[in-house]
Amino acid sequence: MLKKDYANVPIINSVDDVVKRLLSLEMASQKEKVKIKTQQLVEKVRRSPDDNGSFEVQVAMLTAKIRTYEEHLQRHPKDKNNRRRMLMDMDRRKKLLAYLRRVRYDTFENTCKQLNIQYSLPPPYTRRITKRWVVKKAFCVKVFQEARKLKAPERLKQRREWQARARAAKEKQAQCEGTPV
Repeated sequence: MLKKDYANVPIINSVDDVVKRLLSLEMASQKEKVKIKTQQLVEKVRRSPDDNGSFEVQVAMLTAKIRTYEEHLQRHPKDKNNRRRMLMDMDRRKKLLAYLRRVRYDTFENTCKQLNIQYSLPPPYTRRITKRWVVKKAFCVKVFQEARKLKAPERLKQRREWQARARAAKEKQAQCEGTPV
């Protein structure tokens, strides 16, 4: 595959193989390769030829960046700076996708399908469980249970009073109507 600038030149078919190879993508710089990948992904989701800033296009651009970072990190696993940049871009893309999902679900589905993105819902709430938190929670549960045990006779007494009042009110209503209960 030739670089974009040289693909439509009519003389290119009659040129030597060495020149074709120099003008091909395998000899292109990383920057040019990323640019072409980005253009290909953007073309899949673009609404119109002038669309450069819609959420779908932004997601496509971030996806191209993320995939480039992933390729780079396969070769250089200790590169912490690019890993951080990739994670930041992933978070930005996740925010954009969450917005798209909330506002225009059909566009969200189409974008995910076109870009081959697996979107998973975030958990509703997560809490980091520490040993201290577990001990504190167990202690609170134990205190709550002990308090319930202490209040149990009082609650039983209240329940019996309420039931007696309800029975008395029912009997009174029955007497007023003249029918026995």
